[in-house]
Amino acid sequence: MEKDQLSSTEEALLDYKEGMGTFEKRMPELAHHYYKFTAECFKEGELSQKQKQLIALGISVYAQDEYCIIYHLKECLDKGCSEKEVLESLGVAAAFGGGAAMSQAVTLVQEAMDELGYTH
Repeated sequence: MEKDQLSSTEEALLDYKEGMGTFEKRMPELAHHYYKFTAECFKEGELSQKQKQLIALGISVYAQDEYCIIYHLKECLDKGCSEKEVLESLGVAAAFGGGAAMSQAVTLVQEAMDELGYTH
């Protein structure tokens, strides 16, 4: 699919993957350790991968990191999170992060859910 045919959500995911690919070529050792660290953090443990992705999404919203919001939202959906689980985690992030977190929750996250084809 051509880049100009992608939704803004799909384009952001592609931009992130391309950026990480460039970083990996320029800093292979650092990228290797980063990937290894994050794989360890997100593997199944006392918390499920689904729960860890919900936590990551909430932190991403709080931090207002649009690429991470989209990436972790997709991971949440891929891990089987329901719309209500996603929205509840966003509520917690908004309670902690105030209006800035809520604005990301009611705009970017909802737009990305629509563009990723997630319907309730």
